[in-house]
Amino acid sequence: MGGRRCSNCFLVASLLILISLCNVAEGYNNLRPADCSPRCTYRCSATSHKKPCMFFCLKCCSNCLCVPPGTYGNKQTCPCYNNWKTKEGGPKCP
Repeated sequence: MGGRRCSNCFLVASLLILISLCNVAEGYNNLRPADCSPRCTYRCSATSHKKPCMFFCLKCCSNCLCVPPGTYGNKQTCPCYNNWKTKEGGPKCP
């Protein structure tokens, strides 16, 4: 019986660790509106078009509560941010 109990404890502990790691990986998808400005400031830091980048990033973040990591790309981490398109079909979010 003791071996089975230990096995169950290990399984539960492993699942809890996995869940906590998933939450860390999903951190960019769980922003509060107050988190948008610093995330967008970093997201737009490498562009020469800072004003439009910030405008659209903040608009997208307030709607999606998500900003992809990094200064470019990685949009697959934020489906709402990635799938929001302009009328012409181009990406709305930087």
